Amino acid sequence: MNEWKLKRTAMRNYDLTAHLYDMRYAEEQAEKIRAALEKVDLRGQSYVLDFGCGTGLLFEYIAERVWMVVGLDFSRKELNEAKKRSRRFGNVHLVLADADYAPLRSGVFTHIFAITLLQNMPNPGKTLNEAKRVAFKNATIIITGLKKRFSLEEFKEILCENGLSIADIMDSDNLKCYIAICFNQHF
Repeated sequence: MNEWKLKRTAMRNYDLTAHLYDMRYAEEQAEKIRAALEKVDLRGQSYVLDFGCGTGLLFEYIAERVWMVVGLDFSRKELNEAKKRSRRFGNVHLVLADADYAPLRSGVFTHIFAITLLQNMPNPGKTLNEAKRVAFKNATIIITGLKKRFSLEEFKEILCENGLSIADIMDSDNLKCYIAICFNQHF
Protein backbone atom coordinates (compact mmCIF):
# COMPACT_ATOMS: atom_id res chain seq x y z
CA MET A 1 0.00 0.00 0.00
CA ASN A 2 1.42 3.41 -0.87
CA GLU A 3 2.14 6.17 1.63
CA TRP A 4 -1.01 8.20 0.95
CA LYS A 5 -3.31 5.19 1.21
CA LEU A 6 -1.77 4.30 4.57
CA LYS A 7 -2.24 7.85 5.80
CA ARG A 8 -5.84 8.04 4.56
CA THR A 9 -6.63 4.75 6.29
CA ALA A 10 -5.14 6.00 9.56
CA MET A 11 -6.99 9.32 9.23
CA ARG A 12 -10.31 7.57 8.64
CA ASN A 13 -9.73 5.30 11.63
CA TYR A 14 -8.98 8.26 13.89
CA ASP A 15 -11.96 10.18 12.51
CA LEU A 16 -14.25 7.22 13.24
CA THR A 17 -13.05 6.81 16.82
CA ALA A 18 -12.31 10.41 17.84
CA HIS A 19 -15.33 10.61 20.14
CA LEU A 20 -14.08 7.50 21.99
CA TYR A 21 -10.35 8.21 22.00
CA ASP A 22 -10.08 9.80 25.44
CA MET A 23 -12.23 7.13 27.03
CA ARG A 24 -10.01 4.41 25.56
CA TYR A 25 -6.54 5.95 25.79
CA ALA A 26 -6.49 8.96 28.15
CA GLU A 27 -4.83 7.16 31.05
CA GLU A 28 -2.24 5.47 28.83
CA GLN A 29 -1.42 8.81 27.20
CA ALA A 30 -1.34 10.57 30.59
CA GLU A 31 1.32 8.12 31.80
CA LYS A 32 3.50 8.95 28.79
CA ILE A 33 2.96 12.68 29.20
CA ARG A 34 3.76 12.67 32.92
CA ALA A 35 6.89 10.57 32.37
CA ALA A 36 8.13 12.90 29.61
CA LEU A 37 7.40 16.07 31.58
CA GLU A 38 9.55 14.81 34.46
CA LYS A 39 12.54 15.10 32.10
CA VAL A 40 11.64 18.30 30.23
CA ASP A 41 12.08 21.89 31.36
CA LEU A 42 9.14 23.97 30.10
CA ARG A 43 9.25 27.67 30.88
CA GLY A 44 7.08 30.66 30.14
CA GLN A 45 8.83 31.54 26.88
CA SER A 46 8.48 28.06 25.39
CA TYR A 47 6.89 27.62 21.98
CA VAL A 48 5.54 24.06 21.88
CA LEU A 49 4.38 21.97 18.93
CA ASP A 50 2.19 18.99 19.75
CA PHE A 51 2.94 17.03 16.58
CA GLY A 52 0.02 14.64 16.04
CA CYS A 53 -1.94 16.24 18.88
CA GLY A 54 -5.03 14.08 18.51
CA THR A 55 -7.64 15.19 21.03
CA GLY A 56 -5.22 17.57 22.74
CA LEU A 57 -4.56 15.66 25.95
CA LEU A 58 -1.14 17.31 26.28
CA PHE A 59 -2.69 20.80 26.41
CA GLU A 60 -4.01 20.28 29.92
CA TYR A 61 -0.50 19.54 31.18
CA ILE A 62 1.42 22.36 29.53
CA ALA A 63 -0.77 25.21 28.22
CA GLU A 64 -0.66 27.23 31.43
CA ARG A 65 3.13 26.82 31.71
CA VAL A 66 4.23 27.97 28.24
CA TRP A 67 3.92 30.94 25.91
CA MET A 68 2.22 29.14 23.02
CA VAL A 69 1.09 25.64 22.00
CA VAL A 70 0.35 24.60 18.44
CA GLY A 71 -1.50 21.32 18.01
CA LEU A 72 -1.18 19.73 14.58
CA ASP A 73 -3.09 16.66 13.44
CA PHE A 74 -4.48 15.21 10.21
CA SER A 75 -7.75 14.00 11.71
CA ARG A 76 -10.43 16.67 11.52
CA LYS A 77 -12.58 14.92 14.12
CA GLU A 78 -9.71 14.53 16.57
CA LEU A 79 -8.98 18.25 16.11
CA ASN A 80 -12.64 19.00 16.87
CA GLU A 81 -12.14 17.21 20.20
CA ALA A 82 -8.90 19.14 20.73
CA LYS A 83 -10.73 22.39 20.02
CA LYS A 84 -13.22 21.66 22.80
CA ARG A 85 -10.36 20.94 25.18
CA SER A 86 -8.39 24.05 24.18
CA ARG A 87 -11.20 26.59 24.60
CA ARG A 88 -10.17 27.49 28.13
CA PHE A 89 -6.62 28.30 27.04
CA GLY A 90 -5.92 31.45 25.07
CA ASN A 91 -2.53 30.28 23.85
CA VAL A 92 -3.44 27.04 22.03
CA HIS A 93 -3.73 27.09 18.25
CA LEU A 94 -4.78 24.16 16.06
CA VAL A 95 -3.66 23.20 12.56
CA LEU A 96 -5.24 20.53 10.34
CA ALA A 97 -2.29 19.09 8.40
CA ASP A 98 -0.11 16.09 7.66
CA ALA A 99 2.90 15.95 10.02
CA ASP A 100 5.16 15.16 7.05
CA TYR A 101 4.22 18.46 5.40
CA ALA A 102 3.61 20.88 8.27
CA PRO A 103 2.54 24.33 7.04
CA LEU A 104 4.72 25.98 9.69
CA ARG A 105 7.77 28.23 9.60
CA SER A 106 11.19 26.68 10.03
CA GLY A 107 13.14 27.01 13.27
CA VAL A 108 10.30 28.21 15.52
CA PHE A 109 9.51 25.68 18.24
CA THR A 110 11.60 25.29 21.40
CA HIS A 111 9.86 22.00 22.27
CA ILE A 112 8.17 19.40 20.09
CA PHE A 113 6.13 16.52 21.45
CA ALA A 114 5.45 13.62 19.07
CA ILE A 115 3.48 11.28 21.30
CA THR A 116 1.90 8.25 19.61
CA LEU A 117 2.80 9.63 16.18
CA LEU A 118 5.80 7.81 14.76
CA GLN A 119 4.22 4.35 14.59
CA ASN A 120 1.37 5.78 12.50
CA MET A 121 3.65 7.28 9.87
CA PRO A 122 4.67 5.28 6.76
CA ASN A 123 8.10 6.95 6.68
CA PRO A 124 9.21 7.85 10.24
CA GLY A 125 12.40 9.45 8.92
CA LYS A 126 10.42 11.96 6.86
CA THR A 127 8.32 12.80 9.93
CA LEU A 128 11.41 13.30 12.10
CA ASN A 129 13.02 15.53 9.47
CA GLU A 130 9.90 17.69 9.36
CA ALA A 131 9.98 17.95 13.16
CA LYS A 132 13.62 19.03 12.97
CA ARG A 133 12.80 21.59 10.29
CA VAL A 134 10.24 23.42 12.42
CA ALA A 135 12.32 23.09 15.60
CA PHE A 136 14.55 25.84 16.91
CA LYS A 137 18.25 24.96 16.98
CA ASN A 138 18.91 22.78 20.05
CA ALA A 139 15.17 22.40 20.64
CA THR A 140 13.98 19.57 22.85
CA ILE A 141 12.09 16.94 20.86
CA ILE A 142 10.12 14.34 22.80
CA ILE A 143 9.21 11.27 20.76
CA THR A 144 7.50 8.03 21.67
CA GLY A 145 7.93 4.72 19.89
CA LEU A 146 5.38 1.96 20.36
CA LYS A 147 7.11 -1.16 21.69
CA LYS A 148 4.90 -3.39 19.51
CA ARG A 149 6.21 -1.58 16.41
CA PHE A 150 9.85 -0.87 17.28
CA SER A 151 12.52 -2.67 19.24
CA LEU A 152 14.55 -0.34 21.45
CA GLU A 153 17.50 -0.64 19.06
CA GLU A 154 15.33 0.11 16.00
CA PHE A 155 13.86 3.15 17.75
CA LYS A 156 17.30 4.52 18.68
CA GLU A 157 18.56 3.87 15.16
CA ILE A 158 15.67 5.79 13.56
CA LEU A 159 16.30 8.76 15.84
CA CYS A 160 20.08 8.82 15.32
CA GLU A 161 19.93 8.19 11.56
CA ASN A 162 17.72 11.25 11.26
CA GLY A 163 20.07 13.60 13.08
CA LEU A 164 18.60 13.66 16.56
CA SER A 165 20.85 13.61 19.59
CA ILE A 166 19.36 11.34 22.27
CA ALA A 167 19.67 12.72 25.80
CA ASP A 168 17.55 10.05 27.50
CA ILE A 169 15.30 7.11 26.67
CA MET A 170 12.72 5.83 29.12
CA ASP A 171 11.83 2.16 28.89
CA SER A 172 9.51 1.33 31.77
CA ASP A 173 7.44 -1.83 32.13
CA ASN A 174 4.34 0.27 32.82
CA LEU A 175 4.65 2.14 29.50
CA LYS A 176 3.67 0.69 26.11
CA CYS A 177 6.09 3.07 24.43
CA TYR A 178 9.70 4.10 24.66
CA ILE A 179 10.01 7.80 25.39
CA ALA A 180 13.01 9.59 23.91
CA ILE A 181 14.18 13.03 24.95
CA CYS A 182 16.22 14.35 22.03
CA PHE A 183 17.87 17.54 20.89
CA ASN A 184 17.74 19.01 17.41
CA GLN A 185 21.28 19.24 16.09
CA HIS A 186 20.22 20.39 12.62
CA PHE A 187 19.05 23.85 11.65
